[in-house]
Amino acid sequence: MAGWTKKIKLPADQPAVSIKEQLTDWRIPRRVRGNFRMARRIYLNGQYQPTSTILKPYDVLTLNWLPEDFMTPDSQYVPDDSQSLQVLYENDELMVVNKRKGVKTHPNSPGENGTMMNFAQAYLMKQDKRAYMVHRLDGQTTGALIIAKVPYVVPILNQMLHDKTIKRTYLAWVDGHLTDSTGAITLAIGDHPTNSRLRQIDGANAKPAITHWTKIKSVYQQTLVRLQLETGRTHQIRLHMAAIGHPLVGDDLYNQQSAYADGLLLHSASVQLPMPFSSEIKSIGAPLPASFPVNLK
Repeated sequence: MAGWTKKIKLPADQPAVSIKEQLTDWRIPRRVRGNFRMARRIYLNGQYQPTSTILKPYDVLTLNWLPEDFMTPDSQYVPDDSQSLQVLYENDELMVVNKRKGVKTHPNSPGENGTMMNFAQAYLMKQDKRAYMVHRLDGQTTGALIIAKVPYVVPILNQMLHDKTIKRTYLAWVDGHLTDSTGAITLAIGDHPTNSRLRQIDGANAKPAITHWTKIKSVYQQTLVRLQLETGRTHQIRLHMAAIGHPLVGDDLYNQQSAYADGLLLHSASVQLPMPFSSEIKSIGAPLPASFPVNLK
């Protein structure tokens, strides 16, 4: 594993900022920026320049990453080509795939297969690339899932998630009628005291969590809602909606009274994703699966 090289031609409207400022704006971690500088692994128009050098339009920056720049430089997922991968968007560094219902995002133990990361590994090995996890969706959740193809975009995408510059939109059916048209839930989420599978409002080690919801329509005793996350806590949507008295239909963890045959009705409908090293923003939608009804009966 020799490393990874990224060559970037700066745009015509490139601002007059230093190399250091540009790398910071691209969300390259501080430690990696330091490695670039100390080992002279960053080039401007083919030559090393101090990171205080001011950039100009059409300059070419070349960044060289080495395995020691990453906690996990190599991806160890077992390739599994038993299921095809539905790719919604793809470039050289990342892809967005449509996650299936009932399939885990990632293995929980070495050697495990049958997860989305295993299917992605098999798909990407044909490109001489590897699959790196960026975020996860619960096993019963469907829809748009971001997967990195090179390790150097993982911390960039993670920082975008933290900064809320990646926008994730979900659809869900919940029990009951929501009287308001919109709302926000700001309840901290922590560990459950007795069950490691569950989370709890204000549980142990609670962290802030914010969910915005918009009512789309009500059908009989259920409501279809659109949800956007400001944070990404485990089971956030499921727990937040249950906490305000409107648990998700088919949720076997937080709505045990629900007996919907097709299971949890939660779909990652779209991601709005800024492209690393670019000002371009992609909006990528995931089609509804057959298991997610337009109307409930």
